[in-house]
Amino acid sequence: MSPADIADLFADIAPVTTRRMFSGHGIYRDGLIFALVLGGELFFKTDVQTIPLFEEAGSTPFVYDHGKGPVTMPYWRVPAEAFDDPDELARFTQLAFDAAARAGTTKRRTPRPRSRRASQKE
Repeated sequence: MSPADIADLFADIAPVTTRRMFSGHGIYRDGLIFALVLGGELFFKTDVQTIPLFEEAGSTPFVYDHGKGPVTMPYWRVPAEAFDDPDELARFTQLAFDAAARAGTTKRRTPRPRSRRASQKE
């Protein structure tokens, strides 16, 4: 799935941007990553509130082998029916964006300590 394909898929839902990452693309809306394309598959961001909805739709999580065992990521495959039903795609897109927003509000950047060199200049 190319960046142009991704833009077309979400054209009627929300403006998105993509950034190349790993072996695929991250998909962003309003600066938040809410989806990934890896190995030609589309995955949406999930959290404890949305995982049950993805499970009900028959979706499965993105899992990779870290070398020490499998690692389950908070991204789940887009349910098959969402590709056939624009309303379902919009619903799952919103669920993913909401999960990304909740995750984004809980992560705060810790300011870097100032270097001695910078503080000596003052």
